[in-house]
Amino acid sequence: MTVGIFPGSFNPIHIGHLALANWLCEFCDLDELWFLVSPQNPLKKKSGLMDENKRLRMVEAAIEGYPGFKASDFEFKLPRPSYTITTLRELRRQFPDKTFQLIMGADNWNRMSSWKNHEELVNEFPVIIYPRKDHETTIPEGYTNTTKVDAPLLEISSTFIRQAIQEGKDIRFFLPEKIRDIFIPQNPG
Repeated sequence: MTVGIFPGSFNPIHIGHLALANWLCEFCDLDELWFLVSPQNPLKKKSGLMDENKRLRMVEAAIEGYPGFKASDFEFKLPRPSYTITTLRELRRQFPDKTFQLIMGADNWNRMSSWKNHEELVNEFPVIIYPRKDHETTIPEGYTNTTKVDAPLLEISSTFIRQAIQEGKDIRFFLPEKIRDIFIPQNPG
């Protein structure tokens, strides 16, 4: 079984994440796609990050009923900060019957040299790179496990959604309906 690992803060999960994941499952020969909720990305600030269990609940609610998707709290049980190479090796150890492929955006691919043991990661695990606006993707010769896909370009970010909500904007169609009550603060009046 081939499993795509889609790591992220999902702060919150939004329709861009879901549409991309759906495309990857249908067009990249993945049997499953696991939304790996990261408790704390070592390369990002923790301020503004919702509780990891709340983010996991939102992912679970958003993907409910889609058989190819799974919400994963796998990194919650690992030492912190979470390093992708450590996570993937532990997944491989605990699930020897599965083949794991890492999913990342072109923006992260271009910063890959700052990741812990990045050369080992690309040698040990297949990587699927999806496009991001203003980020060209170059795959060095010899990176035979790395594939650039022509997924639809969806420029929706969790940062945009959080800012829009703070500004009182109605962005209901950017969020899956099932997570709106979990994420959007209710007006007490």
